[in-house]
Amino acid sequence: MPPNHDPRPAGWRVGADIGGTFTDVIALGPAGEVVPMKVLSTPLDYGAGVVAATKSVLSSAAAEPAAVTAMLHGTTVATNTILSMSGVRTAVVTTSGFRDVLELGRLRRPVLYDLSWSKPEPLARRRNRYEVGQRITADGRLEPPASEDEVRAVAVRLRRDGIQAVAVCLINSYVRPDEERRVAELLRAELPGVYVTASVDVSPQAHEFERTSTATVNAYIGPAVYGYLTRLEAGLRAAKVSAPLLVMQSSGGLLDAASVAQRPVQIIESGPAAGVTAVQKLAQLMGLPTVVAFDMGGTTAKASLIEGGEPFVAAEYEVGGGMNIARGLGSGAGYPVRAPSIDIAEVGSGGGSIISVDAAGALHVGPASAGSRPGPACYGQGGELPTLTDANVTLGYLSPQALAGGRVAIHPDLAAKALSSVAERLGGDVPGTARGAYQVAVSSMTTAVKAVTSERGRDPREATMVAFGGAGPLYAAALARELGISTVIVPVYPGLFSSLGLLVADTERHELTPFRQEFADVGALAGEFERLATKVSAELGENAVVDRLLDMRYRGQRFELRIRVPDGDLTDDLLTETRALFHAEHKRTYGRAGTDELVELVNLRVRGRLPTPVSIADVLDLPGATDQERATRDCRFAETVSTPVMGRSALGPEPVDGPMVIEDMDATTLVPPGARAHRDRFGNIVITWSAA
Repeated sequence: MPPNHDPRPAGWRVGADIGGTFTDVIALGPAGEVVPMKVLSTPLDYGAGVVAATKSVLSSAAAEPAAVTAMLHGTTVATNTILSMSGVRTAVVTTSGFRDVLELGRLRRPVLYDLSWSKPEPLARRRNRYEVGQRITADGRLEPPASEDEVRAVAVRLRRDGIQAVAVCLINSYVRPDEERRVAELLRAELPGVYVTASVDVSPQAHEFERTSTATVNAYIGPAVYGYLTRLEAGLRAAKVSAPLLVMQSSGGLLDAASVAQRPVQIIESGPAAGVTAVQKLAQLMGLPTVVAFDMGGTTAKASLIEGGEPFVAAEYEVGGGMNIARGLGSGAGYPVRAPSIDIAEVGSGGGSIISVDAAGALHVGPASAGSRPGPACYGQGGELPTLTDANVTLGYLSPQALAGGRVAIHPDLAAKALSSVAERLGGDVPGTARGAYQVAVSSMTTAVKAVTSERGRDPREATMVAFGGAGPLYAAALARELGISTVIVPVYPGLFSSLGLLVADTERHELTPFRQEFADVGALAGEFERLATKVSAELGENAVVDRLLDMRYRGQRFELRIRVPDGDLTDDLLTETRALFHAEHKRTYGRAGTDELVELVNLRVRGRLPTPVSIADVLDLPGATDQERATRDCRFAETVSTPVMGRSALGPEPVDGPMVIEDMDATTLVPPGARAHRDRFGNIVITWSAA
């Protein structure tokens, strides 16, 4: 438990997470009250939906808006801006001769044999990339510095061309950041209202392509994120909510809205990271050594791995190209971003994913989604294309009356009608087609889990799966069986688990500096750690917990591994221990390890954390959902079976054989034939597969 943990923080804490289909809000009161709310998202103005849902949840709790002391938010606005290519007109200002860095990039292809594939267009077109006659050498000398008159002349061209955001990326600026910041400040002075990013302020690292790409992404999404946060804060103030707005970062920690507006690349995986954070806290509470976090919502399914209570945090990942990825053969499809992010694998299978048949007669699920407007056909909002939600209603897995605590009406006849067009093309019946779509989705989702386990040298069979999201508990048991995972945990409030993660997340800041000196210079290493630690502690306060990390690799390698330096004074013995940790991680990940003399440092990092005043036990240790009368419903598995339907509180501590359907307000859990389920002391539904 954190040293400053207070199980009853003053006032109300409100966590609001935006998804492609639903906006989830959960409020925690000063006496431990938990009030959940799940409403359809508002794509035209997501912030308006957050404000409306916040007002509704406070009204349900009979709480005044002024009683809110923390407003915590997970948002998809950054990633949606990239995936929809709806950012502003963006320019790059760079050193003469480096105008084409974004086009040159790296020789990576996500598909080896598809001759029709081409790289995504750069976010800044070539005509909007401008050169200045300056040069920073590799050792930090200016030969020559940028001329102020030339920079002002570039500003005139930027204004004339209608540029709304600028990324300043000078060659080798990571060794001489003051020069690039000077150019950025000159441009800000000449271009009021234009969003200007200096690459050293978002990614002060070597490799000009990745640094330029990161800065360009930051500039491209900056105005959208800034505008969204500004409108959201104004809406909250109008609703009398004056609490500070904290936003979930991709790394799993919260950050104030003003800092996020300066570096929006830090929140591209904001929503998914909140869910993984909740799973991390649950794994720590239950003492689970290895956990696969499985999150399936309305648009995508995601997987992440947590070992020893800590998720993997990637130093680099890609956005765009239809999906956000951090590793594997799919790299090269999007825009590289160098910012700390929980390593999350994602596939385009969600409750709103559209079911289709290709020209060869093969059944497909996603990646296109019906979203919240018009949504699945069964919602009765005008959607006509069949989705996974329609399949689940047809199979009997979902209630034929309503979802989200009765807020979303269900029309089974519309679901069957939408699926009939696919069934006719396959020459089968509607329930059989729905079951086929379910199995295709399960097969697709195994690739996400394998990406964070098998591809990292981890055996998924050694993990426990924690399933959440509006659709995750419907598919988790089948997915676990496919992967050989014996136990699945469905926590309390599974459909709002990302919002719950916001309530228990720490506030977090990261700092980085390139460090290419030798291990032998312990004094220089300790001095840099102290400098960065002092900076994050000043920003977070005296109660901050600071972790030291090193990016390390073997000489000649292109990629590095991030290793946490053990606690204690920085000595030769401690660095020897750190190198041993690197060897072990390299062996585990890549199957081999080298010797100490081959190890070199690349970057030095610190992570400052201000522990949350709320423990996840405060949120999970709650009365069960209101009991409901037991019922039965015909559900289609290999064959149609009359299946018990119950609420979570009706499940006891003794395992019960499936099949069964367990309905919460925010999600439905499916226990297939051959599986067993019980409820543990934390209120979790625990599903296990029998030996048969």
